[in-house]
Amino acid sequence: MIQTRGVLDGYRVLDCSIAMAGPFAAQRLGDLGADVIKVEPTSGEWQRHAAAGGAAGNEINVSFLSLNRNKRSVALDLKSDAGRAALRELVAGADVFLQNYRPGVAARLGVDYDSLRAVNPSIVYVSISGYGEDGPYRDRPGQDLLLQAMSGAMYSAGRDGDEPSPAGQYLADAITASTAFEGVLAALLHRERTGEGQLVTVNMLDALTTLQMQELSVFTVGRKAQQRSAEPHAHVYIRAPYGVFETSDGYVALAFADLHELGRLIEEPAFEGWSSEVEGWTRRDEIHAKTAAKLRENTAAYWIEVLGGAGMWIGPVNDYAGLVDDPQIVHNSTFVEYEHPTEGLVKTPGFPYRFSATPPRIDRGAPRVGEHTREVLREAGFDEAAIDALLASGAARATLEEA
Repeated sequence: MIQTRGVLDGYRVLDCSIAMAGPFAAQRLGDLGADVIKVEPTSGEWQRHAAAGGAAGNEINVSFLSLNRNKRSVALDLKSDAGRAALRELVAGADVFLQNYRPGVAARLGVDYDSLRAVNPSIVYVSISGYGEDGPYRDRPGQDLLLQAMSGAMYSAGRDGDEPSPAGQYLADAITASTAFEGVLAALLHRERTGEGQLVTVNMLDALTTLQMQELSVFTVGRKAQQRSAEPHAHVYIRAPYGVFETSDGYVALAFADLHELGRLIEEPAFEGWSSEVEGWTRRDEIHAKTAAKLRENTAAYWIEVLGGAGMWIGPVNDYAGLVDDPQIVHNSTFVEYEHPTEGLVKTPGFPYRFSATPPRIDRGAPRVGEHTREVLREAGFDEAAIDALLASGAARATLEEA
């Protein structure tokens, strides 16, 4: 059997990421032939010990199995001098370094971009975060449900008057993985052309916002509000409480709260003695109902302050208006504005990634039909007579200005 080379054969990727978004991106690189080396702690990457849906497997749980194929594992203690020295040796021969550490951790470990660039100037360094490398939400937990809630998307499905409903997939993680994958490929192409490595930063909030290119443009350009109909249009693998809860003045998203601590903070005595890993699965409906009843007694801001201040994963549920004006979105310049020749001033989601050497930009808005027909055909070598013949026959079309 003849084996063909993968399109990324010959490239080496160091995957220092955990959970889903980073590992999923690195797996896709491996699927295309890259030599992906998973650098994980000696105790194993976090996902090895956190089986989604309780699918434990024999030795490797399903969560880890699903996100780490086409990789070799190297277990290093990066808190030790020797472990960090070993990693630097690997970096010297690598093409890509990918991490999704909490903000500030990479620098403390000495594996931030500037440190590794000193070892390998041509390295493509990809950093994934929840909300951005800096800004007001820098230290918030980048958890899938919370990002979905903030993105505005939950108000685009379901029944009018019902609670906002999250997607049945780990959507924020998956989209961020795809975005990081794109960023790697683009940065490698740039390096092929110039020999220059660079820093690529990706955050989950921008990735999920820019995914909604059409919907958000309908809101920002078409000025059409999100209005759900009377009937619904549209994760059973997560323990309770996990979902969107109504408060006295809006909604909050709450994920993975410790039942004992939650019960204390919301004054629900029934949770006393309950285990998040037992009753969190077996009594999900009861936990949700009791939590929902308590959270209705106060405002969203109150619960975000009280529960979030105790370290619980809680956040706001935005509609598009809340998203567009959100301070982190504004800080990130997630939306861009430009003049279109026929549509005037356009405000629309921009780019889900940042390139330190080759930043994305908008050179032109969406073209009219055949706007560049002559221009492109000329570049392809057609003379004017041939172009005129194509246009006259109807085999090609150009705008009036070009024709």
